[in-house]
Amino acid sequence: MTVLGAFKGNPRNDLGWLNSSGRPDPEVVFHRANLPRVGLDDVPAAASGVMCSVALYLQDGDTVSALTFISGGTAAGTPTNQIAALYSGAGALLGQSVDKTSEAWAADAAKSFALSSPVRITRSGVYYAALAVAAGTVPTLVGSVGAKPFLTGEANLAQTSGSGIGATAPATISSPTFKRHVPLVIAS
Repeated sequence: MTVLGAFKGNPRNDLGWLNSSGRPDPEVVFHRANLPRVGLDDVPAAASGVMCSVALYLQDGDTVSALTFISGGTAAGTPTNQIAALYSGAGALLGQSVDKTSEAWAADAAKSFALSSPVRITRSGVYYAALAVAAGTVPTLVGSVGAKPFLTGEANLAQTSGSGIGATAPATISSPTFKRHVPLVIAS
């Protein structure tokens, strides 16, 4: 038995998937992801016009210029608004993309949302990457299933908030509701 319980490996290696910047070329292609690229499936996004935000660990010095989400097996049908936004851990809006309005979003396709201005991270910690799609059919997303937080201080891995969201992200994430389905997001 070790101070880490039954785990005898290096905790850095066990938690390495949380730091996706360990690519051989991190200076060329900066990115952070909230989930590993394995064990993912089709998960429902939020309802039309409702924002889904997912916890994303960012480090001091990171500069986030875009957020990318990947649709699952269901494409967007007759979209009218599609925005992404980055929020602080406290839920304050840091930056948002322009509205992609009725731009097509096919099944099994990555969609990048460039933030209007790059956001420089000045404090390492959990931030929230958000997506809101208003459409006749909201696309499913590639993601996973997460447990509801139960320890003091734990944050939701995914949550929904708001309604009737169109071209502008709300200034804050207010009254978030736990969401079991956690979409994959990649910050670059």
